[in-house]
Parts: sequence; structure tokens; C-alpha cells
Amino acid sequence: MKRKLLTLGMALICVFSMTACSGEADTSANAESLYGITQESAVSYADQVIGSVQTIVAQGMQDQYAADAVISTALDSWESALEDIGEVQSMSGHTVSADEDGVTIDVHVDGSEHDANIVITLDDELALSSITTNVEYSFGELMQNAALNTILGMGTVFVILILICLIIYCFNFIPKIQAAFSGKKSEPEEKREAAPAAVSAPAPVPAAPAPAAVQDLAA
Repeated sequence: MKRKLLTLGMALICVFSMTACSGEADTSANAESLYGITQESAVSYADQVIGSVQTIVAQGMQDQYAADAVISTALDSWESALEDIGEVQSMSGHTVSADEDGVTIDVHVDGSEHDANIVITLDDELALSSITTNVEYSFGELMQNAALNTILGMGTVFVILILICLIIYCFNFIPKIQAAFSGKKSEPEEKREAAPAAVSAPAPVPAAPAPAAVQDLAA
């Protein structure tokens, strides 16, 4: 019984391995039949492109390719990924796939800190469409990053809510401030209205006539 199970297991392993090999052969055959590009030529092209990207980033010549959107994006992707990849040790595992939209070349990168996968995409005219570097993180690292993002998001929301509450609370002081300023302006007007009217000066009294003038009048 054990021998039968062992034989059955070995047979299944052989079937799966043959299926995987045939799948890789089919993808390469599709690239060759659709676009006339062989596995060897695709691998050589990918190595040349990746080598050029590494050289440009290492020499700090990114500004010279700022006008090219595809190359500029590829350089930024590789430069940001290098922080997590560390030192590039080797590149292997080239996988070529093709469909009606174009050709895709996957290259596995072995790094000192993290591994990565470089995806090179060609359009249906075999023109370079995109180069993306995806760092492979462990499940624990992904969960840690997710937890940090969640904490940062919740913290940002709480801070915004606190600021909104403070702003709403400050609305209570606006009427008091307006009343204080309006009270200061009305005080001089009230003082002017309460001030007494100016007393008019009395009319001048005519002076008494001199004695000589009185006698003349009597005569």
C-alpha cells in the first residue's frame, strides 16, 4: 500500500513538473510566434535594459532622462526599490510571456536584504512600455506596514477632529469679541449725548448815563 502511494505521488510530481515546463515553453512560443522574439533574445534584451538602468542610477544621471516618461519612471522605481533591496547579488529566473497587447519579461533579483521582481513590458510594436521594480516583502513585513498605515490614518483623523472641535468651540467667543468692540465704539457717542447744552451768554446791560447828560435831559 505504501509503495502504491509513493508511486502515485511521484507520478503526480512528474505530471506537475511537465505541466510547468510546457507552460513556460508555451509562453516563449507565443512570444516567438506573435512577435518573432525568442527566449534568448528576450533575456538578453532584459539584461541590457536592467544594466543600463543600474548604470544611470549609480552615476546619478537621472536628470538627463527626465524628458522620457517611461525611462524616468523606471529610474525612480529602481532607485526607490534599492533602499529595500540592498546590494544586488544576482539576477535570474527570466520569464517571457506574450499576448495580443505585447510582451512581458519578468526578471527575479536576489538582494542582500530583499528580493525583487523587475517587470519589463513591450507593446505590440515591441517598443518599451514600462519598467517596474517590485520588492518582495515577507508576510510579517506586509502586516507591519499595514498596521503602521492604519495607525497613521487613525491618528490623522483624530487630529483633524480635534482641530474641528477647537474651531467650533472658538465660535463661542466671536459674539463676545464683537460686543466688546461695538461697546467701545458706542461709549463716545453716549458721552456726547449726555453732555449738557452750552449756556448762552447774557445780553449786555446798557451803561447808566452820565450826570451831565441827565441834567440836559431834565432841562
